[in-house]
Amino acid sequence: MKLPQFHAAKWDEPLVMELGRPGARGQIFPAPEPEIKSAQIPEAVARKDRPALPEITEFEAQRHYLHLSQMTLGMMGVSLFGTCTMKYNSKTSEYATLRPQLAEVHPYQHPDTLQGVLEIIHDFDRILRSLSGMDQFIFQAGGGADAAYTMAAVARAYWADRGLLHERTEMVTSIQAHPCNPATAAAAGFKVVNLPLEENGYPSLEALKAAVGPKTALLMINNPDDMGIYNPDIKEWIRVAKEAGALCFYDHANFNGVMGKLSARELGFDACMFMLHKTFGAPKAGGGPAVGAYGCTVDLAPYLPAPVVVKSGERYALDHDRPKSSGKIREFWGNIPQVVKAYAWARAMGAEGIQFASDISVVANNYMDKKLSEIPGLAISHPHINARRMEMTRWSLAPLAEETGVGTVDFANRMADYGIDPWWMSHEPWIVAEPFTPEAGELWSKEDIDHWIAVVAQIAQEARDNPQLVKSAPHNQPIAQVKGDAFEDPAKWAMTWRAYQRKKAAAGRQADTGTK
Repeated sequence: MKLPQFHAAKWDEPLVMELGRPGARGQIFPAPEPEIKSAQIPEAVARKDRPALPEITEFEAQRHYLHLSQMTLGMMGVSLFGTCTMKYNSKTSEYATLRPQLAEVHPYQHPDTLQGVLEIIHDFDRILRSLSGMDQFIFQAGGGADAAYTMAAVARAYWADRGLLHERTEMVTSIQAHPCNPATAAAAGFKVVNLPLEENGYPSLEALKAAVGPKTALLMINNPDDMGIYNPDIKEWIRVAKEAGALCFYDHANFNGVMGKLSARELGFDACMFMLHKTFGAPKAGGGPAVGAYGCTVDLAPYLPAPVVVKSGERYALDHDRPKSSGKIREFWGNIPQVVKAYAWARAMGAEGIQFASDISVVANNYMDKKLSEIPGLAISHPHINARRMEMTRWSLAPLAEETGVGTVDFANRMADYGIDPWWMSHEPWIVAEPFTPEAGELWSKEDIDHWIAVVAQIAQEARDNPQLVKSAPHNQPIAQVKGDAFEDPAKWAMTWRAYQRKKAAAGRQADTGTK
């Protein structure tokens, strides 16, 4: 495949706070009404000076952010981003969340004025129940890790209610589970028992039986895992854990390849979570906004964080009266615009569309795997396992790195030179050397996947022909390799305009002193 030529725009663009000039305006606001002018503002909250904001026209502001966008790779390229199922974010659902009926409401309003919003939340709860078999969903959690912590908090409240929290002190998981599972369980006060992977790519039943017992409070597991391997013994795992008295939580971050195909309840789980910013078409953005939808059986529902949206007759209400609640995980009811976008996606897809999308996801992933296997220097994780992988696959660049010295980080940097989002590598700790974890999903066309694979093949050849070219990448981006040293030095980075001004001035003084 002939790769298209690409070179990112490069603008010498200042910060927006450094733009503008006195008197420039994007909007001219009318003078305040006399009653507002005559209102007495408490001296303690009255401004003593003008706000430090740039004075800039609307056009100049738009041009500034256009320049920034031109220097940014994004999802309009090709991004086979494993374990974070990347999907197109519909402009229709984006528009829906900007409507005043949602954008201008406040969670402290009386529920009688929030009926439409509460109805969407309640209806989407029912959609997720149908996909999981659970009895109640909430959307308070601010992402996957928050949803895992919700499970840990619910489990803590469940065992405390039975007077057994001092006995049920352990959480069992796999080394290949998402790190949020052991991390959040530890944050909730549980001791973590991590099971190692074995020959089939997952821990054995014998290892699980040895790990669970009277101290086990909770099993937290994802399936399939990030290597694309589905544990066929999962029902037996749940039976063994339940026999030991443990609660069982299904981390559904990798739901895309099995959505519509299995039910967490039918497998025996007590609770599960979905990532709305992955599987359900809501935007992921840069670390947020996100929603981890948490669902559980009726036995765990009393311990859910409050409030819970309930329906009584034809009206919807917020149930705060939950004496056994584990307490809030986040403020209010969660990131509701994201819930609306996910609801729009689910309604647009329908049951048949969700089933079809999972089929495409699995087929596309196995097509991708077949093409990657033809590129010298790449190795699939657990190569002795001949079974087809599911929605993603963990690959290794170790053979190529041993041959050329080009590692997975170098490779990812070079991908940006072709207008391709650098690949995602792996959760820590790396259990596969020089890893990368692509996921085709249902969004990308065969042509997109072929393009992505052609870039991988091209860079693999460059690593052999001119390894320094790859190791010094990117070359076609507005910024060359970012040195991470500054991120470790609080004197060099700033999160606010005031901090930036202060640290920039300090750096200038140091430079002047050095030259003298």
